[in-house]
Amino acid sequence: MPNRPVKTIPLQHPNTTSSSSSPLAQAMFSRWTAKIKRTTPSQWIDTFLPCYRWIRTYKWREYLQPDLTAGLTVGIMLVPQAMSYAKLAGLHPIYGLYIGFIPIFVYAIFGSSRQLAIGPVALVSLLVSNVLGGMDLSDELYTELAILLAFMVGIMECIMAFLRLGWLIRFISHSVISGFTTASAIVIALSQAKYFLGYDVVRSSKIVPLIKSIISGAHKFSWPPFVMGSCILAILLVMKHLGKSRKQFRFLRPAGPFTAVVLGTVFVKMFHPSSISLVGDIPQGLPSFSIPKKFEYAKSLIPSAMLITGVAILESVGIAKALAAKNGYELDSSQELFGLGLANILGSFFSAYPSTGSFSRSAVNDDSGAKTGLAGIVAGTIMGCSLLFLTPLFEYIPQCGLAAIAISAVMGLVDYDEAIFLWHVDKKDFVLWIITSTTTLFLGIEIGVLVGVGVSLAFVIHESANPHIAVLGRLPGTTVYRNIQQYPEAYTYNGIVIVRIDAPIYFANISFIKDRLREYEADVDKSARHGPEVERIHFLILEMSPITYIDSSAVQALKDLHQEYKSRDIEICIANPNQDVLLTLTKAGIVELIGKEWYFVRVHDAVQVCLQHVQSLNQTPKNPDSFAEDKPSFFQRLSKQREEDLSIAELESGDKKTSVPKFTEPHLEPLLSRKS
Repeated sequence: MPNRPVKTIPLQHPNTTSSSSSPLAQAMFSRWTAKIKRTTPSQWIDTFLPCYRWIRTYKWREYLQPDLTAGLTVGIMLVPQAMSYAKLAGLHPIYGLYIGFIPIFVYAIFGSSRQLAIGPVALVSLLVSNVLGGMDLSDELYTELAILLAFMVGIMECIMAFLRLGWLIRFISHSVISGFTTASAIVIALSQAKYFLGYDVVRSSKIVPLIKSIISGAHKFSWPPFVMGSCILAILLVMKHLGKSRKQFRFLRPAGPFTAVVLGTVFVKMFHPSSISLVGDIPQGLPSFSIPKKFEYAKSLIPSAMLITGVAILESVGIAKALAAKNGYELDSSQELFGLGLANILGSFFSAYPSTGSFSRSAVNDDSGAKTGLAGIVAGTIMGCSLLFLTPLFEYIPQCGLAAIAISAVMGLVDYDEAIFLWHVDKKDFVLWIITSTTTLFLGIEIGVLVGVGVSLAFVIHESANPHIAVLGRLPGTTVYRNIQQYPEAYTYNGIVIVRIDAPIYFANISFIKDRLREYEADVDKSARHGPEVERIHFLILEMSPITYIDSSAVQALKDLHQEYKSRDIEICIANPNQDVLLTLTKAGIVELIGKEWYFVRVHDAVQVCLQHVQSLNQTPKNPDSFAEDKPSFFQRLSKQREEDLSIAELESGDKKTSVPKFTEPHLEPLLSRKS
């Protein structure tokens, strides 16, 4: 019986004659101008002053009380933490208080997150100490360069905001961040040990020099600061645990640092222990305006400023997005970067070192019910009042108390649970976590981050250069084609190989793809194949729906592949390419080279056409007499065609499930006609 005509959906080919030489640039410009035209005056105000979004919709009766509560809670928590982190950065405690003042007000106006609490954080403080501690500087120059770093970090964040370069941070994987923060937390804890032990420890971001220094000075050990610091640390950890585990004790978590400072100060005032070092005199009053100095050092600080910027953005934008999703509002990453950058720039004019969003204080801010940026303004006001009226009391705070606050804060950054999770889920990410944490511990923070990011990018490049490629088969009773490794019941057809490439095709992976295609051509498993028996492959169908991009190297490789297959009488078929890929193929002449008749909307369209050709290749001429004897009658042909039409209709509608007719010969299974 002659082959039935195959119906296929016609593929719409792009018209290259009317396309512009730069359609992408024109499209981007058109979208940009259309967006500007649609922007209302109120939206323009929202863009430049994000605080206007919550000011105009502020519900005083509903929001004021939780905002005041959250602001007071974070403010009380911030004051001792700020002094502790300043000491970690190698600065006088007053600069920690300065960083918790002006930047908070600036961010409340220009930042887009309503719950993010910015100010000093442990990781950035450690980075500042690591950068400047390795330089032979006087105390005054050290402070000036720390302030200059804040200015440079702010400039970089603003540039990234204007150029919308926040996506660059995505190349730092979560396993790199987790490994880096874990190692940094250990380094921070060891660097604060000197306030517990009662003697100086070398300033370093590497674990070996720190441990050597601690061991070598053991003969200078003093019991009073160790006992006092350990008691304060135990109180902090108990209060933090109770605050996290039980809702009725939630207030204990933010009250921990304040309690530690009060208890330490009361003990010192009562007993006057001479062996416990104190914070000492802290200047009273608000910071004065001054432009950052020592710009001649800016060039040497650029790499460090970039590193601090990256860590600051990761800390801030990550938690800000999570809080925005939790509280049901949208967050603009570029606006967030601008708010952080402006806070650092203006903060540097008031003697602040680099600031960013804090995980712990932001969590407390959200748990305390903060609804808007007013909570941040209240926290900043608490800090301002502390600078104006309370600094004389801070003179008697024990150093070991501030060290205990820093250690308790970073203990939560030791993320061993993440390592266990990665071990069970993805060994590659676990290796990345181990590499990053180990290099950070033993080789330093900068090298640790660079090695972690480098290995992470190497993994990305390897995956991109060796993409996943699947051979597809047809699921029984459907027109759906899926990976035969994932769906063993899927079957293929003799003489046809269907391949899906799950990645863009470009210069780095085209050689790998060509090698795999040759393997699929040679390695033919006939055990699960249907259709007429043929000795070799006649058609290669490329399912291109996952391919989002194809470059000039890949285009040339496709031309070479077509010529190679043509010499062996193998036809390439293209199924379901997207508009951009099809336009590229058309401009490169691949469409005309292969032939428009070999481009299809669906894989099943391509299979129907190819299988019809395979059947025609497999047919052998018969004796006319025997053909006449075997020729069915008109009524037999009509009955058989009616059965096929009913079967086709039922399969395509999905109504037919278990009544698929059984064919004694697989190649006689009816092809499903296409409905255009």
